[in-house]
Amino acid sequence: MKKYIITLFLVVLPWLSQAQSLKGYYYNEEYQVYLQLSIDSIDVKVPEQDIYGEIAGYFGSKRDARLWLITDSERTGRHTAHITVVNDYGSEDFDAEIKEDDQGQLTVKHLHGSTFKIVVNKKYVKLPKTLILKKKQ
Repeated sequence: MKKYIITLFLVVLPWLSQAQSLKGYYYNEEYQVYLQLSIDSIDVKVPEQDIYGEIAGYFGSKRDARLWLITDSERTGRHTAHITVVNDYGSEDFDAEIKEDDQGQLTVKHLHGSTFKIVVNKKYVKLPKTLILKKKQ
């Protein structure tokens, strides 16, 4: 019996210690913004902009063609990571913390830096300091 418990422990331990992938497509309906993300494997390619190569992800908007690129990412916990985001012109940047819950919701919390904003009807709209995105399957 002791042998079975030890075997079960050795099988389950690596599974429990695995971090969530923090990978996928996330969307916020209210602001119509999305996030394509791949923190651990850094394999996201920006559509029609191959010059950036593979990055950890990017934010985009259904109403604005401009993108905000994740240029640096560091996992800080099983469900969390710290990211550095820059606009596609390179003129503005900010740091944020992302945290995914068990239901696939991702909370993006602006820490410091430029204001996260998008263009809607030819005017800048500031996004809130804390933004919640839902994972799309």
